[in-house]
This record gives sequence, structure tokens and C-alpha cells, in this order.
Amino acid sequence: MSTAPTGPWRAEGVTRELSERGLDALLVTNLVNVRYLTGFGGTSGLCVVSEGDRFFMTDFRYTERAEREVAPTGFERVEAGREALEQLAERMGRAGFSRVGFDDAHLTVRQHGRYADKLTGIELVPAAGVVEGLRAVKEEGELAAIRAASALADEVYGLVPERGLAGRTEREVANELEHEMRLRGAEPSFPSIVAGGANGALPHAEPGADVIPRDALVVLDMGCRLDGYCSDCTRTFATGRLSDDASAVYDLVRAAQQAALEAVAPGASAAAVDSVARELITAAGHGERFGHGLGHGVGLEVHEEPRVSQAAEGELEPGNVVTVEPGVYVAGELGVRIEDLVAVTASGHEVISGFTKDLVTVA
Repeated sequence: MSTAPTGPWRAEGVTRELSERGLDALLVTNLVNVRYLTGFGGTSGLCVVSEGDRFFMTDFRYTERAEREVAPTGFERVEAGREALEQLAERMGRAGFSRVGFDDAHLTVRQHGRYADKLTGIELVPAAGVVEGLRAVKEEGELAAIRAASALADEVYGLVPERGLAGRTEREVANELEHEMRLRGAEPSFPSIVAGGANGALPHAEPGADVIPRDALVVLDMGCRLDGYCSDCTRTFATGRLSDDASAVYDLVRAAQQAALEAVAPGASAAAVDSVARELITAAGHGERFGHGLGHGVGLEVHEEPRVSQAAEGELEPGNVVTVEPGVYVAGELGVRIEDLVAVTASGHEVISGFTKDLVTVA
């Protein structure tokens, strides 16, 4: 059960957006968005938000849980019977809705067809991004939850030097990291990456049976989910003496990451922040080896708005939480990525990730 805060003010943010879009209500079926608005952390439920009517529906399996989690947000709780869509249609018809927005980024064509068949007389209007836009700006309680998840990940990273890397399989190390998260009351926010030597050149490498070599770089990318909120952090370790080229790549990524961090501020263009790191890496001759965006938002999901990339639109604002994670990937040889979780503040930024970015050598 989530202890992270939520409240009726979030639904009020939705109703303001509905007014601007000319919608009577928003039908929210994506469970992450449902959780954000209602506090419900189960696996079956939906909610409807309008100016005068806010209700949450789930089946009998979750009625007791909904009593605990949803009640504080002010949503009316409705137990769905066998004919849940008919119940929903009757309720919406009684409210006089004619134009209802829906999560078109999350609803399948088949699901949309089922709703459209039952909600006769109601126009379903694509309205992706209404809740996601609110989620992009974190409240103080959310920031506290993200800090706690990040601190736990820092603690797990602190075990790496004493447990060792060289001579162990990538899968063994990844499993151990995730086991330590669970011992501390968290879950991995995504499948952990452990990529040694040449495997580090794969940005989304999957840890397997490969043995981590000595005198190589190892990319570790992991995060914790605690009370529903995620963290995300990458560090690159050494397992012995490195070649001059490998050391130079590490130093380059470290410098690019620091420069990009310093550019994070309210009002900064997300694309421009990406460019700060990208231009340094390109000037060093590795531009084609940094093929992904600089970062992404983190919150209830490990990848959410806002994006920080060359294609990103808009500016950063206080309450955004984003990653800053440049990388250089030399095919067949090595990879380096350094990633911090960063909150945008009214006066600049707060680096949430705490584990050192000095190159740590682990036997």
C-alpha cells in the first residue's frame, strides 16, 4: 500500500484542463494515472473526473483496499458488478456527459470499441497527456518519496565494492542487487543492467551468463521503487587497470555529465540541456557513440515526462524530476554511462543521487 501523498487537488488540476479542452469529464483507465489521482495501488480500477462528479470503480476484491487508499482523495467509491461497463454508462448518462476524454495513449483499439459500444450518446475524445502533464511537476511529498527510493539505491550501490564484480556473472550481480533492494522493502523499478567489458557498449544490455572480466569497465544501471515512486541511477565501475583510451572515455562522460547538470534550471530548454553534454562528447570525436537522449522524467514510472533530448519541446520547471545520463558506447570494446536523478528547484537544481561518481575500482 502506498504511503506517498495524494489528494483532491490533483483532480482539480484535471478539471481545469477539461474546461480548456471543452470536455465534460475524463475517463481514466491507465492504472498509474488512476493511482496518481485516487491513491489506489491495486491492479483493477478506473476513475472519472468532472467538475461536479468524481468517482472511482473497482470490483469486490479491492473494496476494502479502496476504503483505505481512495477515501482521503474525496473520490466516491463504486463497487463494480458483473456488468461494470453498463454501470459506468448509466452513471455517465445520469450525469449528462456528452464529450468525455479518454487515455488514448493507453487504451487499446479493442478496449476503446467496448467502451464506445456501451457509452451510447457519449463522444469519446482522445485526451492523452492530461494527467501526465500534472504528474511531471512533483509535489513535496512526491519528492520526499523519490529521495527515499534514491537513498536506498545508493545504499545498495555501496555494497558493490565489498561484494566484488570481476569473475562473477552479470546475472549473479544483478540478482544480488535486486535481492538487496527487496530486503530493504523496495522492488526494482526496472530490470537492473550489469554489463561488463564489451557488453557495456549495449545501452540496454541484459545481464546474462557472461563473466565480468578484469581490467575492464562495468556499467551498472538500477533503481528502486518504494511506496510507488521510482529512482534511477547509473554508475560505471572499473575492475582493474584501464587502458588510456578507456580512462579518457570515462573522464569525458564524467565532464559532460557535470556540465549538463549545471545547465539544469527552471526555464532551461530541455533540448538545450541535452546539447550541453552532446556538444562536449561530439567535440571529443564520440558524437555518433552517444545515440540516446540525455534523460527522462522519473516518478510513479521510471520513464515519464518531461523528456530531455534533442527532440524535446518546452522548458524545465520547478518540480520536474529528470535523469541526466550521457554515455559513450564503443562497439565491441566498452561503454560508459553516468546517471544522476535531479530535481528542478525554484533557484536551480538538486542532485538526488548520492553515490560517488569518482571512478571506483572493484576487484
